[in-house]
Amino acid sequence: MPNKQPEEIPVYMFMGFLESGKTKFIKETLSDKRFMTGERTLLLVCEEGIEEYDTSDFEKNNVVMRVLEDKDELNEPNLIRLTVETHAERILVEYNGMWLLNDLFQAMPESWQLCQFMFFADAQTFMQFNANMRSLVVDKLNMCELAVFNRFERSMDPQEYHQIVRGVSRRTDICYEYTDGEIAYDDIEDPLPFDVEADHIVIEDKDFALWYRDIMEEPGKYDGKTVTFKGLAARNRKFPENTFAIGRHIMTCCVEDIQYCWCVAQYGKAFEPRPKHWVNITARIKVQRHKLYKGAGPVLFVTSLEDTQPPEKEVATFY
Repeated sequence: MPNKQPEEIPVYMFMGFLESGKTKFIKETLSDKRFMTGERTLLLVCEEGIEEYDTSDFEKNNVVMRVLEDKDELNEPNLIRLTVETHAERILVEYNGMWLLNDLFQAMPESWQLCQFMFFADAQTFMQFNANMRSLVVDKLNMCELAVFNRFERSMDPQEYHQIVRGVSRRTDICYEYTDGEIAYDDIEDPLPFDVEADHIVIEDKDFALWYRDIMEEPGKYDGKTVTFKGLAARNRKFPENTFAIGRHIMTCCVEDIQYCWCVAQYGKAFEPRPKHWVNITARIKVQRHKLYKGAGPVLFVTSLEDTQPPEKEVATFY
């Protein structure tokens, strides 16, 4: 009988470009007795840099390494095979910075449970990567819980790095590893440009992208509040009665990634949006399960709705 996979296998993602410090951090993790507690560990290396792994203690520590040399190897049958043949109880992935995360998501076996994302960058080359390969940077920052900028010089301004990360995610912790050995965590205050504590929150046109990301990341803090903003209404035949979408097109990094980002809105009156139908909406927010979210999310119960002109910039951005 072939070996079966465990029902759930925790997966730890280490992301970044070549020479970003991923391998160094993974090596430290594999030598940390607080982490290495006997579980059979598969180290899946999707990118080999200058720094190499010393595999001499791998067998003793119950670690087995496999290398994916080509993206074609990133497919579900192959990942299942590797999981089974190595008897993996957990997986560490050193991910190729040139591959999109969706490449992995589409290939992942059902048993793999993503539990931690970390992004590493050489601070001295990061700005160049961000300028030339912004979409790949956003792809990684969008998911990561911790961004580590190593080889950080005292002459560098943390604010510049902070702004790039915050332009993608407000949840990500940021760490700076200085060349003199000091480690500092980012404590730059980043207040929202609207009063999230108010019972009635008014969102200016220029702040829609920030508000949308925030309500989708932390919907609970908006539960029971009233919001007013300008949005693009839309509906299709699959929507329940008296339900429509309200949102705007948002650009995260470049024209290619513009997408319509919307919330579920419910209205007690008959309303059939026209193409490119802009409205001013006031609604009370309730976080609840809804089939259009395929789970829980912010549902906007409309109290007033009126036609309006498009904003000066129809595509919302984070800057």
